[in-house]
Order: sequence, then structure tokens, then C-alpha cells
Amino acid sequence: MKFKDLTVGMVIEHPPVRVDQDEMLAFARAYDPQWFHVDAERAEDGRWGGLIASGWLTCGLAMRMATESVLEGSESFGSPGLERLRWMAPVRAGDMLRLQVRVDSIRISSSRSDLGIVRWTWCMLNQDDAQVLDLEVTTLFDLADQA
Repeated sequence: MKFKDLTVGMVIEHPPVRVDQDEMLAFARAYDPQWFHVDAERAEDGRWGGLIASGWLTCGLAMRMATESVLEGSESFGSPGLERLRWMAPVRAGDMLRLQVRVDSIRISSSRSDLGIVRWTWCMLNQDDAQVLDLEVTTLFDLADQA
């Protein structure tokens, strides 16, 4: 989707993806090896009543979905960061997660006319419509070829 096609208030959705247990465990072992992500036996007796996915895996899934649904083929070239990141509920193997991206603001940089700036909220929901992730993201778009 191109920068010029985005409008404030627009909601872009990605269809559900299934959280794969092998992928969940491999990610946690490599990047977030806390016991409630990697030790099924111990996790059964823990606060979450079983293994849960790393929040960082959930962010990675959201990024993949955002790329597939809106960023792929756009002028996007990066992000200066996030304003908000919240993990609202645990994610488990077998969950079906879907992403909703709501465009909050669009502007051209006041100092560079070839730079588009989009702020949007990424909301990830599970199969029960429980929100599991909330992100406020800023994305930069290169508009140099459109001048």
C-alpha cells in the first residue's frame, strides 16, 4: 500500500495466523529463555497455567502481518520507534492471532518534503477477540520519487 493511499481513521486487517508451538519454543529458547516460555512442566504450575509465547515473538508476528498487509510494496523505509508497547494477555500455542492497524495520523515532515510520517496503532487479537498486543508505531516513508 502506498503512502498516498493511507487515510486517517482507516483500519487495515490481516487475517488470523496460528501460533505454532515449535516456532514459539524455538524463538523463546533463542531469544527469551524464561522458564514460562520454555519449561512446560514448570509452566503448568506457574501463574499462567502453562507455556506462553514470548511477547517479542508476538511483536515479530505483528511485524510480519503489518508487512504483508500494508508495508510490502510501499515507500516505507524504517521507524524511529514506538510510543507504546503493551502485552495485554498471554499468547499460547494454537492461538489464532489477527492484526488490526488503525491509521492515527499522516503528515509530511516540516523539514523534509520527501519524508512521510505515519503514526498508527497496531492491535492484535486472539480467536476470542481478547486483545493480546497494543503498539503505537511511527513509520517513515520515502516520498522522493513522488515529488
